[in-house]
Amino acid sequence: MGGSSVNDQLALAADRRESVQIRVRGRVQGVGFRPTVWRHARDCALDGEVLNDGEGVLIRVRGSSDGVERFIARLRAAPPPLADIAAIEVTTYGGSLDRGFRIAESAQSAACTDISPDAAICAACTEEVLDPFARRYRYPFTNCTHCGPRLTIVRSVPYDRVATTMAPFPLCEDCAREYGDPADRRFHAEPIACHLCGPRARLIRFDGRAISAEQHSMLDDVDAAMSLIQKGEIVAVKALGGYQLACDATKAETVARLRELKRRDAKPFALMARDTDVIRRYCSVSPQEEEALRSPAAPIVLLEAAGPERLPEGVAPGLRTLGFMLPPTPLHVLMFRRMKRPAVMTSGNRSDEPQVIDDREAGETLSAIAPYALIHNRAIANRVDDSVARWIGGQLRLLRRARGHAPASIPLPQGFEEAPEILAYGPQMKATFCLLKDGRAVLSQHQGDLDDAATWCDYLKNLELFRTLFGHAPQALACDMHPEYLSTKLAVERSKAEGLPLVQAQHHHAHLAACLAENGRPLDAPAVLGIALDGLGYGIDGTIWGGEFLLFDYRSFERLGTFKPVAMPGGARASREPWRNLYAHLMAEMGWAQFAMSFDGLGLFQKLSCKPRATLDAMIRSDTNCPLASSCGRLFDAVAASLDICFEHQAYEGEAAARLEAIACRKTLAEEGDRLAYPLTIPNLRGSGLPYIEPLGMWNAILGDLILDTDVSVIAARFHKGLAKAIVAMALKLADRGEEGAAVPRFDTVALSGGCFQNRILLEETIRRLEASDFKVLTHAAVPANDGGVALGQAAIAAARLIDNKILRRQGA
Repeated sequence: MGGSSVNDQLALAADRRESVQIRVRGRVQGVGFRPTVWRHARDCALDGEVLNDGEGVLIRVRGSSDGVERFIARLRAAPPPLADIAAIEVTTYGGSLDRGFRIAESAQSAACTDISPDAAICAACTEEVLDPFARRYRYPFTNCTHCGPRLTIVRSVPYDRVATTMAPFPLCEDCAREYGDPADRRFHAEPIACHLCGPRARLIRFDGRAISAEQHSMLDDVDAAMSLIQKGEIVAVKALGGYQLACDATKAETVARLRELKRRDAKPFALMARDTDVIRRYCSVSPQEEEALRSPAAPIVLLEAAGPERLPEGVAPGLRTLGFMLPPTPLHVLMFRRMKRPAVMTSGNRSDEPQVIDDREAGETLSAIAPYALIHNRAIANRVDDSVARWIGGQLRLLRRARGHAPASIPLPQGFEEAPEILAYGPQMKATFCLLKDGRAVLSQHQGDLDDAATWCDYLKNLELFRTLFGHAPQALACDMHPEYLSTKLAVERSKAEGLPLVQAQHHHAHLAACLAENGRPLDAPAVLGIALDGLGYGIDGTIWGGEFLLFDYRSFERLGTFKPVAMPGGARASREPWRNLYAHLMAEMGWAQFAMSFDGLGLFQKLSCKPRATLDAMIRSDTNCPLASSCGRLFDAVAASLDICFEHQAYEGEAAARLEAIACRKTLAEEGDRLAYPLTIPNLRGSGLPYIEPLGMWNAILGDLILDTDVSVIAARFHKGLAKAIVAMALKLADRGEEGAAVPRFDTVALSGGCFQNRILLEETIRRLEASDFKVLTHAAVPANDGGVALGQAAIAAARLIDNKILRRQGA
């Protein structure tokens, strides 16, 4: 009787325990979140359940108030390694819950959760595939909740196996047991598989002929593929987000053959090595760079080529950096197990085309480049290229945001809480698009240049994919102002067809707004000075901009200064042929007669004399296909051409600037001081009175140094230093801090954006000088400074303006 009474009292007390429902938003699916919740709930003696749905993870628990509080604290403090919690929302729960804690089936609802980026193989899985006694020894598709494919295999949400390209592979008994055990690190790891039940790799010849016994006398097909590479063959490899082309990076003839067959004249090849010990034979690797190489994102990291050994010049022509990555998948780990040298691991495509992901297309396209292919029977749902990063100015900065980073969302700053759902269509080159939803921005993976038909098709496919994955229904659209961008035309068409508001953002304003958003600058914070330096962008006056000083916030901007506008003879051809920019700059500064009188002894004079000067002069006079451009990128091209760098032609965008940076003498930069930095002045433009950076003194100094036969590495260093000095002088002038007795400064913060700030020397010199002048400096790190970040800025600008309109309507009502 007494025992029964006690049980009744305990049951009554249990019924009075606290019951809550917890909604967790963010990147919380496919990262081992539910088993982590299960373990925390059991440790805190809670009853209840956890499940995935379209909005993230839903948890219902019942227990003591203390236990519930401890549980929520643990969720915040100890999530899984790949999780990114955007919000935890707690409400009272009035429903019934069974005793114990369970992991429930996923629920179907509107998608509002993050999709996890693909993650590089973790240490535990690496140990497993290399352990001869492990069940998954040498299994090239080993993964767990802490690593493996995500975006590349997903087709819809919730992120469950049936919604991925692993659906055709039923789990064997052992894998099913791991998949169903909350205590196992493979609990609900959707791509889980093994030798018995999962995808299989196979080495083939594209011509259909059998692999000879000599070629296949290895451990398995994966090992045999690397054996062929070591013998000098080019092998196509079906990797995580697309096919790759691999060859031995130490064999100059093979590298040259790959360049010729791939039609890739000079753009540097990506490299892969077994470990950092191999990389250090060719590059210096700082602790921060090693950390980036070993991170779950496993990007290509640009490293200084400064090791005891050298790779052939054909790997990265004219550059002092090499782009290395460590094996990101078990397939790559197994390939490189016996490889003590680096291999080229470049995208599987012809130059400027998107990476091949389809097996049939690989046979049609890559067979002319690689006779062999290492393939497998798991489909690639979504093309995702490798991310690229570089350590600059004390931070790791993304130059290309793709595998390992996309589509992880970016939290919007304070003040954007009322932003509607927005789709920003992005730029024409380095295309990305951006979705705004629930206070976060989802920036797509890098897709390439939309001029390419295949890239355009991929862009359209990804727009539809992201709409599905994120349950996105835009209430407004955003795009660039340039009327000829394909992304702009698409946005305009949809705006008209669906009656959606359209915000067209100026290109450089979008660059800078992306910098503010990435740095968490609140919506209503004071305006800052934005310095946007790139190649080309459509200006509000219909001219081409590219070296701009804007006083701006998210909503609007005022153009305070610029670079000197100079003609681009031949329009787009001037972007590909640096000599055209050099000729236009010299004619704008001194004219041919003065150039001939002072510098006719230079080889440069002779080279320009051979060009069709009369035609170019007529084009400039009549303004025929000769747009004026205030472009910093074209200034870099012109200076590079004066030093005989890419004089005739650039093989890829930014080649001239990259080579100019590569030759700059580090000793000159460090020791010479500012005395010989090339002078650039700041007069005002006729008519508008706008201050501009005038390079006449710089050109006289460069040509004078060429007369004196000064080493081109010294000239390159003096140019970089002089340019950074002039940029900061302009900032001081615009802040009204350069004159005695000036008024209160107009701004105390400077934001830097645009592709030219991927130049390590320019960015570091500019930051150092601005900070020495007591400016706070905002720069890019998680989002590229180049056009790959523009879509985020477009979305932020559109959101700011639409929030203002909403507030005004509310006030009017």
